Amino acid sequence: MKPISLQLYSVREEAAGDFVGVLKRVADIGYKGVEPAGLHGHKPEEIRKVLDDLGLVCSSTHAGLPTKENLQEVVDTAGALGHEWLVTGKGPDDFKSLDDIRKAADEFQAGAELLKGTGIRLGYHNHWWEMTEVDGRYGLEIFLELAPDVASETDVYWVCNFGAVDVPALVRKHAARIPLLHIKDGPLVKGQPHTAVGKGKMDIPGIVNAADPDVLQWCVVELDSCATDMFEAVEDSYKYLTGEGLAEGNK
Repeated sequence: MKPISLQLYSVREEAAGDFVGVLKRVADIGYKGVEPAGLHGHKPEEIRKVLDDLGLVCSSTHAGLPTKENLQEVVDTAGALGHEWLVTGKGPDDFKSLDDIRKAADEFQAGAELLKGTGIRLGYHNHWWEMTEVDGRYGLEIFLELAPDVASETDVYWVCNFGAVDVPALVRKHAARIPLLHIKDGPLVKGQPHTAVGKGKMDIPGIVNAADPDVLQWCVVELDSCATDMFEAVEDSYKYLTGEGLAEGNK
């Protein structure tokens, strides 16, 4: 089993008011790690101390693409937080055509090359728009081929494209490129909120078991929205994944 982390975008509303309090609640549930999407005004060093005190690890973080201009800041922030993986994504307009995909892949490949030797690696987080076909192939697959040094943080719900894609098969096919799985669940209906993991229509066991255990490092829960209380869903997701032996927590 791989350790379980929480993408803190899930609890962004609560975190905006009391980020440290949110981290304490996440630790109390039993999560081993967190994946920040912003630090809500706190310095990285401050958050690292909080994480250490709570027995949490920064599994990864969502931030902007590395460039020559921001590289030192990216490296310093990652060093302070103690994570290896920097993850980001692109918008729907970047996957409309082969030229669009090639441009996006070039940007990410350049970012990955800038990070070489820093101890930080770049990952791509997908949504559903990468799973439309361009020249008979999924846009995400074209992107990964054109950006060979970029890993995939595969968002299993979005990559399903509302039931159009066999996710276990896709994960198995690209397992060598997937160190991080973004695990979410839901009704597979566009525009409807997500559910706690295990309460929707996704084949979560099949997906997790399709990953390469020698490559996969973290199972990261993320719920963009939820019809129930978000922290209740975050806790239910933890209980499901750890209870089914699909991820390892601290409790």
